[in-house]
Amino acid sequence: MLDADFFRRWMTATAASVNREAQRLTALDAAIGDADHGSNLQRGFTAVLAGLEKEAPDTPGAVLTLAGRRLISTVGGASGPLYGTLLRRAGKALGDGAEVSEEQLAQALRAGVDGVMALGGAALGDKTMIDALSPAVDALADGFPAARSAAEEGAVATVPLQARKGRASYLGERSIGHQDPGATSSALLIAALEEAAAGASGE
Repeated sequence: MLDADFFRRWMTATAASVNREAQRLTALDAAIGDADHGSNLQRGFTAVLAGLEKEAPDTPGAVLTLAGRRLISTVGGASGPLYGTLLRRAGKALGDGAEVSEEQLAQALRAGVDGVMALGGAALGDKTMIDALSPAVDALADGFPAARSAAEEGAVATVPLQARKGRASYLGERSIGHQDPGATSSALLIAALEEAAAGASGE
């Protein structure tokens, strides 16, 4: 079972990963976007950690709801509302339980991904964060490492695609050959989930 500490570790690991990879995310975004994806997410997850320390939410759902709220309020561009919706919807789906199962987490993240798809109008193959998130959630049934692999493979698979949603879609065929920054940061989020699980098992 997964408790609030697990979800705090997940957000902490995500923030650390975003800090490490911020320049890479911004470089990817410079090719097909506004060149601010890394810096925006850095600011957002710094605010998430500050909020978790200040408010100390004590259930998994409350951790994710707070994180989503902070991202929406501090991250500019599209990524704030999209990541915020992902985490807030997932948090709401988890409810008020002190612990949740991995299956409940997978169901909650599916609700979050559905919310992102509804908000952004993107589907699989549109060269967005959905290309990493959706296969990762599907793979969660096989464990956190499987989800991480699916997310990373999904991000790499955006390279040959032409963007059909988001800022990159304005480039048309020129978006082909570039890895999507949103799918790349989504893969970092899922990789951090595996890190949190490894920490829980003492590995």
